[in-house]
Amino acid sequence: MKKLVFMWAIASFSIVSAQNSIGDLFASGVADAERFATSYFAPATEATIYSMSNGWYNTADAKPLGGFEISIVGNITGFKNKTDKKAFTLNTADYENLQFADGSTSKLVSTALGDIEGVTVFVEDESGFIIHSFDLPSGLAGEDLNFIPTGYIQASVGLIKGLEVKARFLPKIDTEDVKLGLFGAGLQYDFTKLLPADKILPVAISAVIGYTNLNGEYDFTDSGFIQGDNQRIDANFKTWNFSAVVSTRKIPVINFYGGLGYVTGTSETDFLGTYEANGPFFTSTVTDPFSIKNNASGVTANVGTKIKLGFFRLNVDYNISEFNTLTAGMHFGFR
Repeated sequence: MKKLVFMWAIASFSIVSAQNSIGDLFASGVADAERFATSYFAPATEATIYSMSNGWYNTADAKPLGGFEISIVGNITGFKNKTDKKAFTLNTADYENLQFADGSTSKLVSTALGDIEGVTVFVEDESGFIIHSFDLPSGLAGEDLNFIPTGYIQASVGLIKGLEVKARFLPKIDTEDVKLGLFGAGLQYDFTKLLPADKILPVAISAVIGYTNLNGEYDFTDSGFIQGDNQRIDANFKTWNFSAVVSTRKIPVINFYGGLGYVTGTSETDFLGTYEANGPFFTSTVTDPFSIKNNASGVTANVGTKIKLGFFRLNVDYNISEFNTLTAGMHFGFR
């Protein structure tokens, strides 16, 4: 369950299928482990950046002074048809000590989003003796999961005319193996509030800026061939969302909205702890061996609807981008 919780928030790790092979890869040396991990995690970190950047608005009509809304927001980012993101070509010529067990020199292997299983590799010493063999990890699709879910609690409060401030967070998760936390802040400004005809206009137009930060850690000490202490993956995601939003606002129960925006984000995944073994390629202790940095950015567009029944509201929207996302929210608010 702890592994699933971590995957829920940072699915890029694909911990369910990858945890044992992470340690195994160090048998081939730090350089090989870093090269493989970079290609393996990159598509999933990109998808996570897009997923966690969503959900900043459900209308362009900013709340009046003192108006507020408390929300539970969930995103589902799909990649079922993203075949180019689910595999990469591993060429043994690019690796120092890793070989395919079937004698191939190059073949497609799974990323953290993929489903390719049963690819066996081995590491041999200088005399050709195999010192370790193992299967490369599959990914989320191999666990019948073709989406990355993210979620958080969000609050919005109206301030001066047309200005609304927002904050989001994920309650702290801290177990024996998993640590996780999310926070963010945003602003929305309704330009139509500046117009004399504000109260009779059928639509509102706003600008939204939102920042989200996600930190997660997974401990996999002694889960692989290489022994050591405090072996873990520590990840940090930072994203920005800049959007222009338009919505209807005079229909009593249901209104519609759409937005055009730009998402940009970075991720840094640190492999931390000590790794030690007695072998030809790993004969000493290595501490905090490497970090992987990725970034993603692109244009996004979404359409959605919001139902308002007194203090209770619901919304759903679909976001089109490099990774499409379905967002749904349940809200409790005043004004």
